[in-house]
Amino acid sequence: MNYSALGIRRPIGINAFLIAFSLSSILCNAQSSSRSSLLALSKADHTLSIVDPLTLNIIARIPVGEDPHEVVASSDGTTAYVTIYGGGTLHELNVIDLVGQKRLANIDTRPLYGPHGLVFTNGKAWFTAEGSKSIGSYDPATGKLDWSMGTGQDRTHMIYVTADGKSIYTTNVSSGTVSILSDTLIPPGRNAPAGAKGREDWIQTVVGASRGCEGFDVSPNGAELWTAASEDGKIWIVDLLGKKVIANIDAKVQGANRLKFTVDGTMVFISSLQTGELTIYSSKSRKEIKRLKVGRGAAGIEMDPDGSRVFVACSPDNYVAVIDLKTLEVIRHIDVGRNPDGLAWAIRH
Repeated sequence: MNYSALGIRRPIGINAFLIAFSLSSILCNAQSSSRSSLLALSKADHTLSIVDPLTLNIIARIPVGEDPHEVVASSDGTTAYVTIYGGGTLHELNVIDLVGQKRLANIDTRPLYGPHGLVFTNGKAWFTAEGSKSIGSYDPATGKLDWSMGTGQDRTHMIYVTADGKSIYTTNVSSGTVSILSDTLIPPGRNAPAGAKGREDWIQTVVGASRGCEGFDVSPNGAELWTAASEDGKIWIVDLLGKKVIANIDAKVQGANRLKFTVDGTMVFISSLQTGELTIYSSKSRKEIKRLKVGRGAAGIEMDPDGSRVFVACSPDNYVAVIDLKTLEVIRHIDVGRNPDGLAWAIRH
């Protein structure tokens, strides 16, 4: 109603309601912003940037170790873990308090050297140890490394762990393989006494691909693993139930670095450090949708959880490119420091 036109002052109750509604909207947006953030590593500046997802402004820059490569947030979004790699020679995880925005104590991963790939699943930080041809896990509840296993493969680099912690997948760059590790119950032997129980053991299946298979991701339904090889530019698709390659595509993505499914699983993005292109594939038709130039070199990829944007670390360009998923065009650059690489999303619960 147009109260002014009638010569009547707007009722105080309506004014109060509108003010309260506006404040509520502002607070809601602020809380949404403060409860989620993009994490971005600068390898040259040795910093972790916390980025506001709404404004894309830097909230804080936190010093980390001398060669940071990958970052992940804990499930509750309050803590970040950073692998300090050193080409397979270093042995450190940095722990970051995302609420207090400060670095906490470091974790010495020895005898596991060269921590690189990193995920947080089932209450633990799981990581590859490239220099030791192994993988391991750190339990924050006990403050200890509580498990490890060798892969026997060269440059075990990136890692994915299922939500129940029962299956682990890695790419092994120089061996040109994918490792599928399954936590398996081994039944009692034929001569075991009555009532004997089985024992748990990890069984590894090694699947052949191409040298240079590094970046990979698992489809949201958990059925397929896609990885791209930097040396021959091929995409390899592994059936995780059958534990075998079901397709390889001559995608010509030379210099392939990282690979990521969209949240809805319909598209796959592959970055190239060599060409600076994002190659986008349909996961259903397995056909190329588009090649998008994002800089001189493209590395880490992170999807916005709401499915609207893609963030790509363009290492030689010293920025993170923001891509609109509807238009598949670059809409913004974020300065997170020199030589950005590892990206992650932190959502505080």
